[in-house]
Amino acid sequence: MLDPNIIGGLVGGALIGVASTLMLLLLGRITGISGVIGGVIVWMRTPDLSWRTAFIAGLVLGAVAYRLIWGDLPLQMQAEGLPLIAAGLLVGAGTRLGSGCTSGHGVCGMARRSKRSFTATLTFMSVAAITVYLIRHVIT
Repeated sequence: MLDPNIIGGLVGGALIGVASTLMLLLLGRITGISGVIGGVIVWMRTPDLSWRTAFIAGLVLGAVAYRLIWGDLPLQMQAEGLPLIAAGLLVGAGTRLGSGCTSGHGVCGMARRSKRSFTATLTFMSVAAITVYLIRHVIT
């Protein structure tokens, strides 16, 4: 029998793929979370605020529904307080600098065979692997 974590990952990955495909087919939009949220932050210049707000609400309500049905979310926070805020700000700055995030480049851009998204995803994954190695084996 498969590990529940593997099943959850398979189902979650399939849902992300289906949702991204539907977003592209129905709205002609790429499902990049940083772009969706960025469009809400600059709402005065965004004519499509309604679907962006609904998308973000769906992300939040999905987590709430999970918690109501199955209990606590299986998350382990690796930081809290100021380091968590700093990390969030750095990620936000990185997504602006890289013209998107892992969901936009890694899921949607790679599926469209975008060279820019391939380069961005390769960069994300390489830096993540180096960071994990450094933190686990060099810094600690």
